[in-house]
Amino acid sequence: MEIPEHHQRTVIPHIIVDGAAEAIRFYGAAFGATELFRLEGDDGRIHHAEIVVHGATLMLGDAHLAPFAPPTAGAASVALHVYVPDVDAVTAQAVTAGAELLTPPADMSYGYRQSTLRDPFGHVWIFLTPLAA
Repeated sequence: MEIPEHHQRTVIPHIIVDGAAEAIRFYGAAFGATELFRLEGDDGRIHHAEIVVHGATLMLGDAHLAPFAPPTAGAASVALHVYVPDVDAVTAQAVTAGAELLTPPADMSYGYRQSTLRDPFGHVWIFLTPLAA
């Protein structure tokens, strides 16, 4: 079996959520994500799914096996960085879909316009668009 092209030479985030099916719907509405596939157990929980957010692959599944658990209230151990063509549009779309705005889009000294959001499942997302030179 070949390693899929979109999995080669990368570290792929695999997030754990309570309610993976709802998370996939949210990520579609908020970030324009498309679902590649999902594997469901007999209990209907998602054991593994893959989505694409602006060209970046993200794996996710329902919290069901130790030691995996979703973030605790107000805390996250990982931030998900995604480069997008228009950070302002993605941020507005995400907030409309229910994301919490942590930092609004702003031009950063390191050459990017950036925003930070928390999704309803506790994960922190950082969206970036390169500033024109």
